[in-house]
Amino acid sequence: MDSESQAAYLQTVVGQAFEAEFGRTAEVIARAPGRVNMIGEHTDYNDGFVLPIAIDRAVYVAAAARNDDAVNLVAHDFDDRASFDLSDIRFDEEHRWSNYPRGVAWALRQRGLALRGMDAVIGGDVPIGAGLSSSAAIEVATATALRALSGFNLPEVEMALAAQEAENRFVGMSCGIMDQFISVLGQRGRALLIDCRSLDYQSVPLPPGCDVIVANTMKRRELVDSEYNRRRAECEEGVHRLREFVPGIRALRDVSLEDLQRHAGRLPENVLRRCRHVVSENARALAAATALREGDAQGFGQLMVASHESLRKDYEVSCDELDEAVRVALEEPGVYGARMTGAGFGGCTVNLVARESSRQVEEALARGYERWAGVRPEIYVCRAEDGAEAKRLR
Repeated sequence: MDSESQAAYLQTVVGQAFEAEFGRTAEVIARAPGRVNMIGEHTDYNDGFVLPIAIDRAVYVAAAARNDDAVNLVAHDFDDRASFDLSDIRFDEEHRWSNYPRGVAWALRQRGLALRGMDAVIGGDVPIGAGLSSSAAIEVATATALRALSGFNLPEVEMALAAQEAENRFVGMSCGIMDQFISVLGQRGRALLIDCRSLDYQSVPLPPGCDVIVANTMKRRELVDSEYNRRRAECEEGVHRLREFVPGIRALRDVSLEDLQRHAGRLPENVLRRCRHVVSENARALAAATALREGDAQGFGQLMVASHESLRKDYEVSCDELDEAVRVALEEPGVYGARMTGAGFGGCTVNLVARESSRQVEEALARGYERWAGVRPEIYVCRAEDGAEAKRLR
């Protein structure tokens, strides 16, 4: 099934599930895509640059407004239900999936927006726990549905910020802005170079004749929360120590490779390596955007490989499974570049592949990784897709 047929099918599924659950037709179906970051990893919370695409796998919310403040949610894929009241939004320990839409409603109300209650069914095909940002897709789809039903005006960047605030302050995960931003503002056939400090962005075309292949190693992302927070702390320590010698810096975004080399001896070894990854990765993200503008798939691929090596050696967030998936891919003709993507410690790799080699690479990657790991990876050939939207049904 091609991606457009799959999207139509999923919209039908959540729409029918809504009718079965609530005995009426949904008013809107909101869609928000997952994402894969092509390059620029662990730079977003350092005020740096990222280069993601929105993918043609998405979360769908079929919803209709209510005349009270109740919000009734159905997780179609889990066959689970949760409810809350807009006047008293609290964290739910039992139905933890519901904290993403709860947090979005809370963040929108924090902005003084008047929300209508709603009944909603949530479903989709963004893999959970694979590093393709299913949580941001749920948040953005919920915000998009609430905007359509409640009729408030909120600019796209503010929608992304509200969704990020939901995850940071309500759910309790200190993510950067990238995931929500690309889910809102993605563009078909293009990547976005996002400045995570100013939130300025530039649209750059993916190389013609190329596919993006994502390989889920099936390795659960263990320790990701604790190690993620540790990496953030190490980066902050680096900024604190360097500020004495490089006045005016606010984040690693402000540090050049020359600055870092000049003052390397003033940093603990682990902090130096974390800083070296972030500083060099920012440079790679900017160079990668230039390569895309020039249609240079080969140059872009080389930057992907360098990114993976930096994440493996300096940031230490890769694992054997990710390294093996990258190794297998790079042995195949037609693969321009491969790297881990996401927070690390498991999850997915992303590969830029010549389209004529795509099927061969897909099969070789699945076969080679399964031979090594004893488990077959999930392989997704992805298309860069548009960001969130709401389709009104009545």
